[in-house]
Amino acid sequence: MPPLSAFPKAYMRQLAKDGTMTLREWVDLAAPLGLDGLEYYSGFLELQDPATWPTARREVEARGMVIPMLCCSPDFTHPDPDFRAREIEQEKTWIRMAATLGARFCRVLSGQRRPELTRAQGLDLVVASIEACLPEAERCGVTLILENHYKDDFWSHPEFAQKMEVFCELVERIRHPYFGVNYDPSNAFLAGDDPLELLRRVKHRVVTMHASDRSLTQGTLADLRREESGVEGYVRRLRHGTIGKGLNDYDAIFRELKGAGFNGWVSIEDGVDGMDQLVESVAFLRRKLREHWPE
Repeated sequence: MPPLSAFPKAYMRQLAKDGTMTLREWVDLAAPLGLDGLEYYSGFLELQDPATWPTARREVEARGMVIPMLCCSPDFTHPDPDFRAREIEQEKTWIRMAATLGARFCRVLSGQRRPELTRAQGLDLVVASIEACLPEAERCGVTLILENHYKDDFWSHPEFAQKMEVFCELVERIRHPYFGVNYDPSNAFLAGDDPLELLRRVKHRVVTMHASDRSLTQGTLADLRREESGVEGYVRRLRHGTIGKGLNDYDAIFRELKGAGFNGWVSIEDGVDGMDQLVESVAFLRRKLREHWPE
């Protein structure tokens, strides 16, 4: 059965911005949930000094869990080659951070969808940048995972490879044993795509998954599709919610993944309304994972 982890979505500001929460406090909060691991973020304030990385790992492992994934947001579509070179070196540092934390997976993104960039130009820049990082990933035994992402919190533009067609072309162009896909079904809705169609196209490249769910606050899915056409930014009709109570069909998702031989990490990226929501999401996913991967 795929192992289950969680990302501290509700506490990002406290952990990565104002420092009002420590990583130990997050571990203590999450430990009673019965998770197998905790996904970490490269921007956590306590991780900015490499000397702290071994301690961060020990704190998680002391509670019977591991850090399976490190969430990172490189920007590889900048027109300045010096900027891209710095982003490549930063991603390499994050790969080393992941390895020291014990993580076998490190997220990589394409970069921002800058208006002046053509699809062909952007793909060439991103492919070259990711391929420049892969030797370090292989050396460290860390797999780079490309997510069908929406937008980093600190970016001016959405993800270059947000749309399914661009994402699939990018995935197809990079063939390496230390490169795979981190599938997030909710992000497909934000792109105006069908999450199951996307999954069917990349399922044999999926090595990890972000479990999240979104629900419509008003209107219909058809209204959402009309709004997505040519519109950047979050769709107001959609909101994060407890997993299993939103738009995603987790039975269909898990059937596709199981059929493709998936047995990788599933990391919860919800719980934005607090621990009670996260408790419900853990219970739902545990039940569904047992149903689709019976022991």
